[in-house]
Amino acid sequence: MPVKRYWTRGARERRVTRMIVITTPTGQIGRQVLERVLDSGEPIRVIARDASRIPVQTRERVELVEGSHGDAAVVEQAFAGADAVFWLPPPNPRADSVEAGYTDFTRPACAAFEAHGVKRVVGISALGRGVTDRAGLVTASLAMDDLIASTGVGYRALTMPSFMDNVLRQVGSIRDQGVFFSPLSADRRLPLCATRDIAAVAAELLLDDSWSGQGSVPVLGPEDLSHDEMAQIISQVLGKPVRFQQIPGEAFKARLLEFGASEAIAQATLEMMEAKDAGLDNAEPRTPQATTPTSFRQWCEEVLAPAVGG
Repeated sequence: MPVKRYWTRGARERRVTRMIVITTPTGQIGRQVLERVLDSGEPIRVIARDASRIPVQTRERVELVEGSHGDAAVVEQAFAGADAVFWLPPPNPRADSVEAGYTDFTRPACAAFEAHGVKRVVGISALGRGVTDRAGLVTASLAMDDLIASTGVGYRALTMPSFMDNVLRQVGSIRDQGVFFSPLSADRRLPLCATRDIAAVAAELLLDDSWSGQGSVPVLGPEDLSHDEMAQIISQVLGKPVRFQQIPGEAFKARLLEFGASEAIAQATLEMMEAKDAGLDNAEPRTPQATTPTSFRQWCEEVLAPAVGG
């Protein structure tokens, strides 16, 4: 599959010093990473299944490789001459196994990292290394990190708790019923972070060519909150009562199956939530370096409230 090139005149005339490749450029995190890296003026290549989902003004400023970044031919092409890669497997709720969605999907990329001498990879992962070996999607994500690190490429795994943005999946029930749900305990205080802050950390690492070796970078947000505390903040921001309701784990899994998830992914998601409720995300010590700026209240004001109102 040929590479489609969309360059501005200024980009063609500027001497290319390094190439940054971004996967999932239309996804929740990848889109924001792309926006931030575009501002740097560095040459950028993106991998996208559907180029039409990328705004025209963005396509004119990047090289585009169409296809899946789980496809060996696509990543061979996309990583040729690349210095840094933003790596994130797309969500695949219908995958036959968690391995298929994480390590198996990533194997062609790892071969291409080695073949093309990619220097640095920034990946999206999860908290929990060394805490438990039964955490579903988290366990699969950590196995993916190990696979990437085994290639010898410089690797930074961004390790996160749950995203504030996940609340957007329940905009309808918040707006219409004044309630949101989770299998987590109402009073379990956990860190949570905004995807905008994840993207900011990822972009900073992609643009920094001074690091090497393998390591993790926790992204914890500014505070730990329980779901009851989240409900209080949402109520204050929206100006109407909103409550949290814990649901049994099996009911949570049944909802995932109802919405089309495979048995393997539904079970792995439940195992992840059970591990979080047992303290998985609390094991990472909060440091100034791991603390990111967007508070849950700010996120509710700037993201949730417009979504509910819209």
